[in-house]
Parts: sequence; C-alpha cells; structure tokens
Amino acid sequence: MANNAVGFIRIVKAAGYSWQGLRAAWRHEAAFRQEAIAALIAIVVACWLDIDTITRVLMIGAVVFVIIVEILNSAIESVVDRIGPEHHPLAGRAKDMGSAAVLLSIILAVFVWIALLWSHLR
Repeated sequence: MANNAVGFIRIVKAAGYSWQGLRAAWRHEAAFRQEAIAALIAIVVACWLDIDTITRVLMIGAVVFVIIVEILNSAIESVVDRIGPEHHPLAGRAKDMGSAAVLLSIILAVFVWIALLWSHLR
C-alpha cells in the first residue's frame, strides 16, 4: 500500500483521495450530510450579511471547522467499527470522545456566530 508518487503526481493523487473521503462521508454519514447542509446555509448567510471581511471569515471558518471535526469523528468511528463489532470500553471511549469533539466544535461555532452578530447588531 506504499505510495511512491512524487511531486505534482503525488499532489494530484492526494487530492483524489481527499475527494474520495468527502464522497464517502457524504454517502455513509448522515451527521456529515446534515452538518454540511447547515454549513452551506450558514456560508450563504455569512456571504449575504453586510459585515466586514474578518467577521465573515471567522463565521465561515467556525462552520467549516465543524465539518472538519465531523470528518475526523467519522474516521475514528470507521476504524473502531473495522476492528470488531464487540463492545469494548476503549472503543466506546474513542467514539464518545470523537462525538464530544463534534459537540464542542458546534458550541464554538454557535458562540462565534452569536458573538460576532451581537457586536455587529449593537
């Protein structure tokens, strides 16, 4: 499974693998689809609002961060499920910690949006 590609070919192959990962997340993960749709709506709203560039970047960055954490959480869950279907405390802990990371990223995004919109509306 070694990848011997170098230079531009390696970059092209890496982009292909990344695209496969996004497609797999969309196809197999309901939470990813829900969060991606919410992020798309939030990005459209952030672009529509009459706010400065830094505020817009922070708002979009916060929702994109949720998507990134969800992809990592889904990867953790996939690896744990691949190891075996039996319940193991460490497997449960890994899945719970991944879920906690997603929750914290969502809380952060909500906080960023509220804080920035609050300061903008004042």
